[in-house]
Amino acid sequence: MSQDYYSTLGVSRDASLEDIKKAYRNLARKYHPDVSKEPDAEERFKEVNAAYEVLADAEKRAMYDRYGTDVPPGFGGVDFSGMRDPFDIFAEVFGNLGGFGGFGGFGRAGRGGPQRGNDIRTVLEISFTEAAFGVDKEVEVRRLEVCPVCNGSGAAPGTSPETCPECRGSGQTRQVQHTLLGSFVNITTCPQCQGKGTVVRTPCPECHGSGRTYETRRIQVAIPAGVDDGVTIRVSGQGEPGDLNGPNGNLYITLSVKPHEYFKRRDNDIILELRVNVAQAALGDTVTVPTLDGDRQITIPAGTQSGAIFRLRGQGIPQLRGGGRGDELIVTQVEIPKKLTEEQRELFAKLGETLGTESIIEEKQSFVDRVREALGL
Repeated sequence: MSQDYYSTLGVSRDASLEDIKKAYRNLARKYHPDVSKEPDAEERFKEVNAAYEVLADAEKRAMYDRYGTDVPPGFGGVDFSGMRDPFDIFAEVFGNLGGFGGFGGFGRAGRGGPQRGNDIRTVLEISFTEAAFGVDKEVEVRRLEVCPVCNGSGAAPGTSPETCPECRGSGQTRQVQHTLLGSFVNITTCPQCQGKGTVVRTPCPECHGSGRTYETRRIQVAIPAGVDDGVTIRVSGQGEPGDLNGPNGNLYITLSVKPHEYFKRRDNDIILELRVNVAQAALGDTVTVPTLDGDRQITIPAGTQSGAIFRLRGQGIPQLRGGGRGDELIVTQVEIPKKLTEEQRELFAKLGETLGTESIIEEKQSFVDRVREALGL
């Protein structure tokens, strides 16, 4: 079931960012496992941090308000299943204050534990038809990967990382300050080993001690039917590797859909402008029109006016999560010839004599109104 992050923080759905931060600070202090004596403190602490991570980010909050935490897999650009370490979030909000208030170890995030890898973002251009019906695409990305020479240790072959002499392998340093209000323990990431607990004396010649090298990879991606321009696809675990055996980041692919030669899209409907001459409009005709599934014949009834709309049901864009397709709307435009042969001019002159020359002023629906009516707006 989708989680209610607003209830978790005890704020309303229209709460401001300041309200969300204030609620988070109060609850994070209350349920921090190093302070709280409640049996479910750690679980509540994780829930509070997960709620804050989403609601304090404008993009994640907008996606959450629309879908909840049940975002369709591979869609939407927000991964609610891969939240950051709650102690990292706590440290960002409060600062790495260690045991403020005299509680030792309160700055757990200062320890260099497993860290999730960086996400990668790229743009993929696809055709209008590929966006409509889905397609398998190959995406080329350049990303950091574990060095193949040192296997990520950063040490030259034949050598190994050594225990950091500064923190003795803990990855963090502790400083105790005594004040009238009590003792404060300030825990920070070790500046010498950057929280790893080890140092490299002889760096790997391939990665220069970083344990990572850049590689170019080709990744197969399934683009679902019904996507639109600007939609972001998430490919889990295809980002950069994490530190200290942390999980890989994700690959985010933003789609750029090329315009179609004939069609324009509105939600799941497509719009086609069909030009007919005055004879076809006046006498009626059977014409061939393009659809996403191939050419199809439609009947233009006699007396068709410019701006008339014909609907082909089920010939539009498939629904993104299934459930049918939109429609194709064909908007007619009657073309008045700009150049006439002598014979055509004589025929129009005779026609004009039979139609008369009296002008008629009549209030009619505008073209925009007719389109809105056809779309059900």
